[in-house]
Amino acid sequence: MSEPLVPDAARHVTCPPEEFRRASEEALAKARDGIARLKTLPASTPPKEVLELFDESSAALDDAAARASVVRHTHPEAALREAAEASEQAIENLANDIRMDRGVYDVLARVDLSQQDAATRKWMEKVLRDFRRAGVDRDDATRAKVKALQEELVRIGQEFSRNISQDTRKVSLPPSALDGLPEDYVRAHAPGEDGQVRISTDYPDLVPFLTYARDGKAREELWRANRQRGYPANVNVLQSLVQKRHELATLLGYPHWAAYATEDKMVRTADAAGTFIRKIADASEERMKRDYAVLLERKRKDDPNADKVNPWDSGYLDDRVKAEQYAFDSQTVRPYFEYTRVKQGVLDLTARLFGVTYRPVKDVPVWHPDVEAYDVYEGTTLKGRFFLDMHPRADKYKHAAQFTLTSGKSGRRLPEGALICNFPKPGTEPALMQHGDVETFFHEFGHLLHHIFGGHTKWAGLSGVRTEWDFVEAPSQMLEEWARDVTCLQTFAKHYQTGEALPAELVERMLAADEFGKGLFVRQQMFYAALSLELYRRDPTNLDATALVRELQGQYIPFPYLEGTYFHLTFGHLDGYSSNYYTYMWSLVIAKDLFTVFQTKGLLNPEPAQAYRRAVLEPGGSDDAARLVNHFLGRDYDFRAYEAWLNKAA
Repeated sequence: MSEPLVPDAARHVTCPPEEFRRASEEALAKARDGIARLKTLPASTPPKEVLELFDESSAALDDAAARASVVRHTHPEAALREAAEASEQAIENLANDIRMDRGVYDVLARVDLSQQDAATRKWMEKVLRDFRRAGVDRDDATRAKVKALQEELVRIGQEFSRNISQDTRKVSLPPSALDGLPEDYVRAHAPGEDGQVRISTDYPDLVPFLTYARDGKAREELWRANRQRGYPANVNVLQSLVQKRHELATLLGYPHWAAYATEDKMVRTADAAGTFIRKIADASEERMKRDYAVLLERKRKDDPNADKVNPWDSGYLDDRVKAEQYAFDSQTVRPYFEYTRVKQGVLDLTARLFGVTYRPVKDVPVWHPDVEAYDVYEGTTLKGRFFLDMHPRADKYKHAAQFTLTSGKSGRRLPEGALICNFPKPGTEPALMQHGDVETFFHEFGHLLHHIFGGHTKWAGLSGVRTEWDFVEAPSQMLEEWARDVTCLQTFAKHYQTGEALPAELVERMLAADEFGKGLFVRQQMFYAALSLELYRRDPTNLDATALVRELQGQYIPFPYLEGTYFHLTFGHLDGYSSNYYTYMWSLVIAKDLFTVFQTKGLLNPEPAQAYRRAVLEPGGSDDAARLVNHFLGRDYDFRAYEAWLNKAA
């Protein structure tokens, strides 16, 4: 009888720097040894033995890289973050060496897959394709150039990310600048010895201030500080990132990086991505214009001579329109969204839907006292473990994301992941969240469920969210819908002082108000998508990224570009997603279609949730995303549900 699998990722991310380096070196050695043995296998070696050796060698590298990424983005100790960054570089260099090793490719290419199952054939189809995309079939000189470029890109990407995470800025303002902010926010920002209050560009400070502060000059000052992060440090870094990716793509025979980066996605080509962006932008244009006109009209109530809406006005005016025209003040729901209740609500709802139990783990080491650990059980069977690192601190990742710690594999390893977020922290003041924060929590938890449920595949190379990249967001976007349903919200949204459930009529007004601004939101997303795509499909020789932002902002959104601002230098997706930010809206089209099943059968009904888990989440990357969706819907996905969402009246 085999020993039960035990999660053990925590010890790899909480150890001293020397031990961390040693563990990374052991992973590198395991991978090198496995690959060396793979290349010596005789042609008569059974396929399973060949594939198992390759899968385990790759998994050793992938999991070591994943843990290094968590440490680099979250660990409070600079020495450990630096060790993780160095480890990431070494791991990626070896991974590139393997992808360009013709001996490895030849061994895998000769494996007879005729008797293997469909998932194995799909996996090897992806593996061999990725070898070719890495340049394995090119001459020695080309492979050497590719290798050097790939190694340099890892370093540049790390620098771009580091310059963002380490650049938190603060503005000093008079206490009167807090007029309009919630009481808990005001109390948490007491004046210093100089009588000024200090507001940072971290999300829990930034978003409420831009939403509620009545002082337009103060909003502008904070907004500009946020839009100057990454400057000037990332000016040359981003330019290098774009240039080196273009050089790599053309070396491999592609016209530009965007052509290379879209080839293995559902969209398949950069031109198709561009067509999709224009289609969504055109569909939302009239609604955007109406939204903007309403904001300008509202601004003229305060300033009769106003001829435009500035970007630092938009969040405030949007909130005022919702309060005055839709009878919804977003501050009224904050007392119902206290962080600990929201967290428990997300856990309880998803446990009920997907038939699992979450058990807190108290004796596991964590990388910061804020971090919590949970084991996921189905009955008595342990399915995986996750960590919640949910509150902001210095030198930590500034946004919200799910990070892998271990990619699971049936019979070998349990999946482990972490949510890295920046929500208000419980303390002397109640940690009251915006409704948008609640949606973000559900969204990231959707990624986590995909990772855990999809982490029991036959091969680690198919584990978790290893689907096409432009599908990855769909499961997480769909789970946001539970944060918009009155029945679901009332299971956990209780007033932090009175315990009263969030009133249904308040939810109805909130949802009605949420319809306002949808045109602006979609066009803003298409601006980001167009910037991402154009930055990587234009000739970088004389490309001015700031000028491109100015050009595209004028095409896609009505807010004027302001000189001396550098949004793109803190747009971390320009590294991770490169040309493919379109994927968020592409996935949303699919997510809206997936959700139609739950709209019909009920959001609290475990039956469709279990069917969805089996058809879409558990297969991981074992099949094409379009086929997984077809298995759940019983048909191919289409645009109808998305169009209904986009055109729903405000």
